This record gives sequence, structure tokens and C-alpha cells, in this order.
Amino acid sequence: MSEQEKPLLIKRYASRRLYNTETSDYVTLEDIAAFIRDGREVQIIDLKTGDDLTRQYLLQIIAEHESRGENVLPVNVLNDLVRSYMIPGGGMMPQFLQSSFEMLRESQSKMMENMNAMNPMSQMPGFEAMQAQQKAFLKAMTGGLSGGWSGSDEDEEKPESKEDLDDIKKQLAELQQKLSKLN
Repeated sequence: MSEQEKPLLIKRYASRRLYNTETSDYVTLEDIAAFIRDGREVQIIDLKTGDDLTRQYLLQIIAEHESRGENVLPVNVLNDLVRSYMIPGGGMMPQFLQSSFEMLRESQSKMMENMNAMNPMSQMPGFEAMQAQQKAFLKAMTGGLSGGWSGSDEDEEKPESKEDLDDIKKQLAELQQKLSKLN
């Protein structure tokens, strides 16, 4: 199993500090959220008891984002989630959510593959820059839900820093100039 496929092991100490076993340093909830946005699976284990705390911490990350006004989940979805806990066995909600997210990831992947395979513009100069910008846009619009692109460009670096964003803007401007010259 490759390094990116196996979950990143985070240990919680009795002091409630979270320890990244790969980098041998302490991490915050925000760091864990960043790992997940970058497509990495995490597993959080209590060092003393061995209990898996992953679900608890993922819910805490979502709750903190919601409390800061970053409304990820509409109120009616939250109500439905609470209702699903009242149904013995949890009802159909967990399976529905899982399959919905799987379909979202698959459709993003297929869209990226279609952009590569059937697009006559792929031979146009600057197409790769435009494609990178579209990937960044899709990732931003979905809040990183894709867990990493599963298309042929998996190993390509994802734009994350301000410099990368500035570079994409520059490439987009160059592409727009080239397109305007073609017209």
C-alpha cells in the first residue's frame, strides 16, 4: 500500500494533544482538515485506550467550520441527520450520504477525463494552463470533496499557495490574450 493510500495515523495523548506519527510533530484540527482537503485519509487513535476517535474529530472539524459561519451543510440537511439518529439502526441516511459523495467524486473524475479525451481544444497552445485553472476552480467550488483527482493527472501538484494562484491567473491572462488573437 502506498504512503498516500494508507491513513495518516494521528495519536491523541492524555493531554489531548494530537501527534502526527509520520512527521513526529503535534498537529491541530486545522492541520487535520488540511490533510483531508489534500486527499489524505486520517485515523485518530487514543494512545492510552486504543479507541478510534476519527469520527469524533471529523465531526468536531465540521462543527468548528459551521460555528465560524462557513455554512457547509444547510439546516434542512442537519435536521435530516438528527432525524436519522432517531431511527433504529440509523435508517438509510449513512448509505445515502456515502453513495452521494462517491457519485460526486466519480462525476468529477469523468468530467476531467472527458476534458482530456474529447476536447479538440487540447491541441491549442495554453490548454494545459486552462485545464489546471479549471481543476483549481472545481476544487475550490467543491471545497476539496474530491479527495484528490482520480484522473490521469493524479501526481500533478495541486495549486495551494498564493504564488500558485497568481501563476494560474497569469497563465489564464496569457491564454485569454492568445484566444483574442485567434478571433
